[in-house]
Amino acid sequence: MIIRLYRFAVLAAATALFTACGSRRAASLDDFDRPLYTPAYASGFEIVGTGGRASTLLRVRNPWQGADGVEKCFLIARNGEPVPAGFEGEVLYGEARRIVCMSSTQVAMLDALGAADRVVGVSGLDYITTPSIAANRDKVGDVGFDGNVNYELLLGLEPDLVLLYGVNAASGMESRLRELGIPFAYIGEYLEESPLGKAEWLVAVAELAGEREAGETLFRAIPERYEALRERAAAAAGPQPKVMINTPYGDSWFMASTRSYLARLIADSGGDYIYRRNTSNRSLPIDLEEAYLLTAEADVWLNVGNIPTLGELRTRYPKFADVRCVRQGAVYNCDRRITPAGGNDYWESGVVRPDLVLRDLIRIFHPELVSEDFYYYRQVE
Repeated sequence: MIIRLYRFAVLAAATALFTACGSRRAASLDDFDRPLYTPAYASGFEIVGTGGRASTLLRVRNPWQGADGVEKCFLIARNGEPVPAGFEGEVLYGEARRIVCMSSTQVAMLDALGAADRVVGVSGLDYITTPSIAANRDKVGDVGFDGNVNYELLLGLEPDLVLLYGVNAASGMESRLRELGIPFAYIGEYLEESPLGKAEWLVAVAELAGEREAGETLFRAIPERYEALRERAAAAAGPQPKVMINTPYGDSWFMASTRSYLARLIADSGGDYIYRRNTSNRSLPIDLEEAYLLTAEADVWLNVGNIPTLGELRTRYPKFADVRCVRQGAVYNCDRRITPAGGNDYWESGVVRPDLVLRDLIRIFHPELVSEDFYYYRQVE
């Protein structure tokens, strides 16, 4: 009720202001044709505006797996400017001050922007690694997970924006949020294959928070650091180590595409991803025998799941105990920064700091090039 009354008051004020400035004609959707931010790396969003108006439109394309020709539009209406006739997307009046994040990467993006204090709710509080959130748990509500959301709690948080993501379809939260009158926006960074493309979504989040200039400045430095590290790795002497990834899931072992986020990070850090047969746009399963043959050829084994030690690795997967990378201790996991419940900062701030992930991998593949300690990775001993 409080949220609805607040939004009614904001809408009434906006209407009054527009009436007082009646000489301005209402913008149409066709007027939003002025590019304000066109991503250099990300493919899933753009920000457009109109000449002479402060309102902007965030367009998000195909924000879940399998989406084709789907566009979600989010209008940030500013200075009392009216919503264009016929607009059917979500509307935020002014900037988002109270935000519920359904993904930990959204929290990391707001934290990078210095706006973590705007996060009033999250999905899975125990899994959030952002220090400012962990230190203020009493001020942040845990609304649960998509499919089992506590809408009474969410409503009580009085958010003016919920950041969503879709997996194989639109979020199941859409219809209920509309009923409650709470705007939502899709953040689709996880669909980007480029490490820099994932990070660039922080500009979209910055726009929603009214901080696009700060977001652009923050992001501009990330490719500079990333490219400097990539060039350092490209100049490394010696052969590129062959790199195996992952551990079994049931009876299958999923291997990333050569176009994937991880495969690109491996290539950019001077490694040689060992599985070249998957050139699709998704991970594909292989059987354990093929996985063993690949691992036996590998110089380095990355991302071995919830394996704390080499002893545990040998116990859980005895067939792999004799492969060279295990015998030589060349096994590394991206779990150096985790919460007691298992939340992993690699999947949180690592999305915003691909340069730090790249630096860790260069340290693994070409240790002579990096003096800094690991940030996300650790050697499994």
